Amino acid sequence: MTYFDFLGLYLLIPIGLLMAVAIWDRTRGRDIPAAMRAWSPAAAIFLHVVIALVYTTIWDNYLVATRVWWYDPALVTGLTIAYVPIEEYTFFILQPILAGLWLLFVLRRVKLRSWTVQETWQTWPSATTWAVVAVSALIWLGSVTLLASGWQPGIYVGLELVWAVPPIALQLAFGSDILWRHRRTVALVIIPLTVYLSIADAIAIVSGIWTISPQKSVGLMLGGILPVEEFLFFLLTNTLVTFGITLVLAQASHERIRKLKNRLGDRKRPNLT
Repeated sequence: MTYFDFLGLYLLIPIGLLMAVAIWDRTRGRDIPAAMRAWSPAAAIFLHVVIALVYTTIWDNYLVATRVWWYDPALVTGLTIAYVPIEEYTFFILQPILAGLWLLFVLRRVKLRSWTVQETWQTWPSATTWAVVAVSALIWLGSVTLLASGWQPGIYVGLELVWAVPPIALQLAFGSDILWRHRRTVALVIIPLTVYLSIADAIAIVSGIWTISPQKSVGLMLGGILPVEEFLFFLLTNTLVTFGITLVLAQASHERIRKLKNRLGDRKRPNLT
């Protein structure tokens, strides 16, 4: 199985099925809740595809250049941009699409709790928000310390956390209460998708498409095959995409931004009384 075979089997086919279901839902009048229609879903997914490409490219090239992982040259096309084969960039595009379509599938089938935008504004930022951000900061500082220590088995996990924790912390700082209100939806996206992609990843490793450096990973193997860092990678990336699209779609997020703009405008406006 080549890398493009992997992409076709485990990403393109599910994407095609989810798109077919979306069309079927539309013919039956099933749509996502009104509270999640602040933005076009297609635009929200496209935005996250762009972010994934921009934010992941340098990080992934560094991992390949430093041999944290590598690819079997016989199972990729040989077309590369910097150190990474074109198939990897294709994966950067397809994973946010898959996560976004799965999120929309779930949203069309869950009943959201009734709550008001005013309620979220009055309780934001809460003590819980500050606590979550503080914990995120500690995790990030711990991962920086791990990398600085030079401990080789901690390189992969350290690079993952240094890269992924800051944007997740920003998402939580802005909308941890909004995400908590949608926790059932968020969980129904992140958990199944992380398990699914981890299983697919294990198949790719067994097929020899890519190899994770045993010297730069902690050696904990899930099912005797999958390095725990790979499971963590999918958990972090699915969290990033799911949190991001949820916040972009939520009416409460856009109302919060409007109120923040108004508050900043009031502070800048001179007091003439």
